[in-house]
Amino acid sequence: MNSSQKLKARLILLLIFLLTSALAFSLYWTQIRNGASYATKADRQYAKPSANLFDRGSIFFSSKEGDKIAAATLGGGYLVFMNPSMIADPDSAYGALSQYLNIDKGVFLAKAAKANDHYEEVAGQVSEATSTSIKSLGLAGVGVVKENWRQYPGGTMAAHEIGILGEDAESDLAAGRYGLERSYQSVLVRNGSASDSNAFVKLFSDLKQSVLGSGGAEGDIVTTIEPTVQKYLEKILGQTSSVWHPDEIGGIVIDPSTGEIVAISSLPTFDPNNTAAVKNANLFANPLVEHVYEMGSIMKPLTMATALDSGAETADSTYDDTGTMTLSGKKISNFDGQARGIIPMQEILSQSLNVGAATIALKVGKEEFLKYFSSFGLTAKTNIDLPNEATGLTGNLKTGRDVEVATAAYGQGIAISPVNMARALSVLANGGYVVTPHLVKEIDYAGGRTEEKAFPKTGPVLKKQTADEVTKMLVKVVDTALVKGAIKMDRYSIAAKTGTAQIPDHVNGGYYSDRYLHSFFGYFPAYNPKFLVFLYQIYPKGAEYASATLTDPFDRITKFLIDYYDVAPDR
Repeated sequence: MNSSQKLKARLILLLIFLLTSALAFSLYWTQIRNGASYATKADRQYAKPSANLFDRGSIFFSSKEGDKIAAATLGGGYLVFMNPSMIADPDSAYGALSQYLNIDKGVFLAKAAKANDHYEEVAGQVSEATSTSIKSLGLAGVGVVKENWRQYPGGTMAAHEIGILGEDAESDLAAGRYGLERSYQSVLVRNGSASDSNAFVKLFSDLKQSVLGSGGAEGDIVTTIEPTVQKYLEKILGQTSSVWHPDEIGGIVIDPSTGEIVAISSLPTFDPNNTAAVKNANLFANPLVEHVYEMGSIMKPLTMATALDSGAETADSTYDDTGTMTLSGKKISNFDGQARGIIPMQEILSQSLNVGAATIALKVGKEEFLKYFSSFGLTAKTNIDLPNEATGLTGNLKTGRDVEVATAAYGQGIAISPVNMARALSVLANGGYVVTPHLVKEIDYAGGRTEEKAFPKTGPVLKKQTADEVTKMLVKVVDTALVKGAIKMDRYSIAAKTGTAQIPDHVNGGYYSDRYLHSFFGYFPAYNPKFLVFLYQIYPKGAEYASATLTDPFDRITKFLIDYYDVAPDR
């Protein structure tokens, strides 16, 4: 045998080995890993030949210890159906079934009256014990088959973010309609039963997934949401809502250095296990991502950073606070209308002075101010991995009028989504970088490959010295000014700022005189922060300023995170 023949023989042997290995893998995957699933599908085909057993990838929360906790998975049970053409006595059949099922008699009898119909569903998501009892009745024309359904073990936990399923109009199959269920539809969807596939197509499809780990392959997703933190955030939001009765309230806990969202929630919410109880479909929309708001004075630290970084001001600069100023025929004033005289930059943040923010923004200049606010990401989407993200309403920054720049400097006249605001504020916490907020940390593909998700981080858009200087100013706000230093912590530096914004009156124009949006953000430990916490509520009742309604919730969340993660003190 010459060398050429030997090479051909080796290639043939290699090919045989690869095909044998692929066949072995496919048999293992089909019989061992998915055997139970295929068995139930086979059982179901005898009862309802056209039906495939519902299947879909799972979504997991991830604990701080690295454990995966189910957020969306498959529930298993039984479906009760009937063949109306075989029901001789509908009343008797109903009487027998109603011992075990809570079914409407009128609906049942209407289905049973369809003499030419051979299949009608009676009840779904039936337990094994109940299904056994129904089988024992021996009713002609009534059967039980296995079924799966989408199940959300956490109930309302992170409901807006996990999302729900809906029927795809083209395929009549369940598809993601909101939240991660929609964003990662291509990963979570299971495209048909393996029993319907050509054996060789299935064989090489499995081989491709296992060897190449195709990005379009089926898999499960693991989120950045830590369930204990999520539960605590939701608890605090619920308690705060019960005190101040806002129209809406929400919060985000994010790692400002990476963009990983540890907890995120808004109220009112819903239970994805019982979407029939939701009377207004607008409740399914995620306001933290899909809605925009005028955020108020939490914008001032970004204005201060712009002034310092551009060289228009220094931390030691002073200005003459006149209490009011008129621009383009419109009057701007401090919250109390009072002048402070010659005061340092620190007081713009400590006393939350609108005139001060407007003064330094105008000194920066309109074009430079727009450039910085754009670099913070305020004029573009964050590209968070959730659907329907809103673009901020920031056109006022481009009008060229002084009054629009002045009002934007203290958070009025431009509207930003909560997640975009948290992203922009993270620039101050992480030394000047723009991160991408995200909710998925990894994808576990069906072939066995795990993909760690990577999200862009750009910059710096601020000098680190600038970010540190603004952080120092915000720490002083907490230590001396915010509720007179009541939440100062001796062993931890905390940087924070409140915001109170007037709410636009979209009917009569202008702003309501008695309705406000309250916002609050803070990060800690201030000079090497592990977390940034952002809170907001719309039209809380009984308090005008955010310091009265959101300081305590922020303080409680901060202390919880420090204890839960055993965060080392920094002072």
